[in-house]
Amino acid sequence: MAESRPHRLEPYINRLFGYAVCLCGEREQARDLTQEALLKALAARSTPSDEAAYRAWLFKILRNLYIDRVRREGRSLVEAEAEEAPVESVEIWRGDEHLLSALTVKLALTKLRPAHREIIALVDIAGFSYAEAAALLSLPVGTVMSRLSRAREALLSVVVDNNVSTLPRRARGDAS
Repeated sequence: MAESRPHRLEPYINRLFGYAVCLCGEREQARDLTQEALLKALAARSTPSDEAAYRAWLFKILRNLYIDRVRREGRSLVEAEAEEAPVESVEIWRGDEHLLSALTVKLALTKLRPAHREIIALVDIAGFSYAEAAALLSLPVGTVMSRLSRAREALLSVVVDNNVSTLPRRARGDAS
């Protein structure tokens, strides 16, 4: 069974990394955190056999490592949430509407509170159900649903507030 563990982890690596970016707000820290979580999962004596439980177990490992890291740095989770995530470099837009939309959402996510980023990352990005996210976060399902609703509203607000709109054209005779 130990031989198949790396293959079992493989489908989750990108999602774990995406979740780590949402938690940390920085790609390098997220890479380190993801690697640490993968190593911990590989070293585990036993793993859940059910695939949904296995996926939740992986995300729980990553989340707990993040919490431990914040505490080791002498910060509380409240302090970590108060810090703003740095805006990462933006890829050059080449006229691809899909790319522009993806970049808009990625940039907007960096401006959200970490708790909002985390719930969106779990449900909307990683694909966890409300019940799975609730179990992972040790929260009631209703709390997850309301947090997700508030997080989506905050994301929409950031997107709308930062949306580029065209400037009104001046009439030809307008000299001002």
